[in-house]
Amino acid sequence: MKYYYYHILSWPQLLYVAEDHKGKIVGYVLAKMEEDEPAEQHGHITSLSVLRTHRKCGLATSLMTSSHARMTETFDAEHTALHVRKSNHAAFHLYSQTLKYDINDIEKGYYADGEDAYDMRKYFKNRPDKFLSEEERAEKAAKMAAEAEKAEKAE
Repeated sequence: MKYYYYHILSWPQLLYVAEDHKGKIVGYVLAKMEEDEPAEQHGHITSLSVLRTHRKCGLATSLMTSSHARMTETFDAEHTALHVRKSNHAAFHLYSQTLKYDINDIEKGYYADGEDAYDMRKYFKNRPDKFLSEEERAEKAAKMAAEAEKAEKAE
C-alpha cells in the first residue's frame, strides 16, 4: 500500500479515475515519472484497470490518453513505458493497436509467477527514429512474438 501512496503523493497529476453515474469508481490509471534518467524525462504506467462490466467503452483509452497528456504538459515527457504480460492479449491489443505503443524488449520472468513481459514504449516527441509505420509496427511485433515462441519451445 505504501507504494501506491508514494505514487499518489509524488505524481497526483498522473492519477485518473473513471466513475459510473452513481459515483462508483469503475477504472483508474496510476502512473509516475521515472527519476533514474534525468537526461530523458519519461513516464511509466504503473497500473491500469477497468471493471469487467465497464470494458469496451473506451474508458481505458481515455484514462491512458489523459495520463499521457499530463506527462507531456506537466513534465515534458519524451515517452512513457509499461510492462504487459505476454498472455494478456486484450491489454496488448489496447497498447499496440489503439494507443500505438511499440515493443521495446521482452523481459524474461518479469512477473512473480515467472511469466515474461513485453516492455512497451510510446514516444510523444517528434523523434522520427522512434516512430514506426503501421506496417513496420506489425512486422516488429510479429518478429518479437515469433522469437519469444521459438525461445519458449527451446526451453
